[in-house]
Amino acid sequence: MRTPIVLDLDGSVGALPGRLVLPLREWEEPIRFGCSVSSLRRFSADLVETLPREHGTVFMGSGDFHHLTWPLVERVPGKESFQVVVLDNHPDNMRFPFGVHCGSWVRRVAMMRRVSHVHVIGITSGDIGRGHAWENYLGPLRAGKLTYWSTGVDTSWALKLGLGARFRSFLTSEGMVDAFVKMQASSSEPVYLSIDKDAYAPDVAMTNWDQGTLSEAGGEAIIRVVRGRVIASDVTGEISRYRYRSWWKRTLSAMDGQDEIDAGRLAVWQAQQHALNLRILAAMCPSFSPA
Repeated sequence: MRTPIVLDLDGSVGALPGRLVLPLREWEEPIRFGCSVSSLRRFSADLVETLPREHGTVFMGSGDFHHLTWPLVERVPGKESFQVVVLDNHPDNMRFPFGVHCGSWVRRVAMMRRVSHVHVIGITSGDIGRGHAWENYLGPLRAGKLTYWSTGVDTSWALKLGLGARFRSFLTSEGMVDAFVKMQASSSEPVYLSIDKDAYAPDVAMTNWDQGTLSEAGGEAIIRVVRGRVIASDVTGEISRYRYRSWWKRTLSAMDGQDEIDAGRLAVWQAQQHALNLRILAAMCPSFSPA
């Protein structure tokens, strides 16, 4: 098993065995939730100087940092094409006019030349429903490079635009997982795996965001079907408290529905998250030992 990497942006990731911690707290305010593309490029350049070329799963902290998957995908070595499989309760393919944020990065990854396809699985968010249809970037969907896998969301609007094949809708989370596993079982293509734990039901792990219905068993089934082909991976969705210094970030995060986190329960939730991280690592690499 390669060395797990912790991007210490918010102090939320627990002590993983054999980890390498990169101290990056000075970047929390500039890039948390969202930032300009130039700011993300500066962060990426800083990261390149400290991140080993060969490494294991990258833990990024809060789901507020999920847009960091973009520069991590760009760093995947080699020239072969690969899929990106994302576990997430949200499409992360939403319009954001101020650069890039944790809910808008998928478009940029999907349109990369080496990325053959992006699958976002676990969506229960209304972000892909009729009321938010206009907010979705349609380019990667129309190009056939992005598929949403969802439960409980009316996505019939996509049929009228000829995008029905890009919206895989299911009645249950179990049905969604079964269909995805069946489809991936016949694939030999390499995979970049990105896990945002807000795809899981809250009783699996509490996160900063509204959450999906994926069971831990469902997540493990997805991991198992791709793990022999995973060439790089990241995990986000930790829970942490932060008050932005900039008023516009406070405003935007509030508009996105982020509630104040109960300080009294934070330690319990973070312990729950840490235990799940260990089990995710074990699912990714059966030889992993949490001791």
